[in-house]
Amino acid sequence: MRELRDRFEGIRVVGDVHGEAAAFHAAADGAQAERLFLIQLGDLTDGGPDAPGVLRRAFALRAEGRGLFVLGNHDHKLRRALEGATIRIEANGLGRTLEQIDAAEDAEALRRRAVLEIGRAPAWLRIDQRLFVHGGFHPRMLHAVSPPDAGARKPEGLVPRAIFGQVTSRMREDGYPERLHDWVDRIPQGFTIYCGHEVRSANGRPLMQVGAGGGAAVFMDTGAGKGGHLSWVDLPW
Repeated sequence: MRELRDRFEGIRVVGDVHGEAAAFHAAADGAQAERLFLIQLGDLTDGGPDAPGVLRRAFALRAEGRGLFVLGNHDHKLRRALEGATIRIEANGLGRTLEQIDAAEDAEALRRRAVLEIGRAPAWLRIDQRLFVHGGFHPRMLHAVSPPDAGARKPEGLVPRAIFGQVTSRMREDGYPERLHDWVDRIPQGFTIYCGHEVRSANGRPLMQVGAGGGAAVFMDTGAGKGGHLSWVDLPW
């Protein structure tokens, strides 16, 4: 972290992108101009018009040491699809992403790079009193480091909570698992969790929720690629 503090003035936290490359480029360009390290909270693809453009930019940020993305459930599913796993493919989600990749001039190289980069993306990342995760928090994440190959294998341990959030065994009417947010009450005082995964804001801005334990969660997904827009927040060290 000392190297990052020497090179950057702070952090830009970017919510779920879901294939909205133009918005992601704007976030990344602005972060570079303001000397901010970019942390994207997962779900790079599915839904928007330019998944290849998002992937290329996300991979370049990591290669250049100017940013990274944490593992999201859509990223994990994309990697499985690219490796030939038999999975459910939604036409307007993963199906659209795969079509966009197939149509790209660098399709084969992009597939290989996606398998590699998603496979090594952290499922969560702690920096001081902040923790960055896609789906949901567990207190053990404050003391445990994400498995280095979380994106390359079946989710286990803390990884399911990280990428899927807290879910029950019941399904909602829309076909998605029922989600709980009890984990917000388990955030210790002084800590802030930045996450994506679902749109919880009612006003188009990231939603902050303070839990019973005194800690806070900031829900960053404001609907990019799903009829909304991309949001980001800038943090000092």
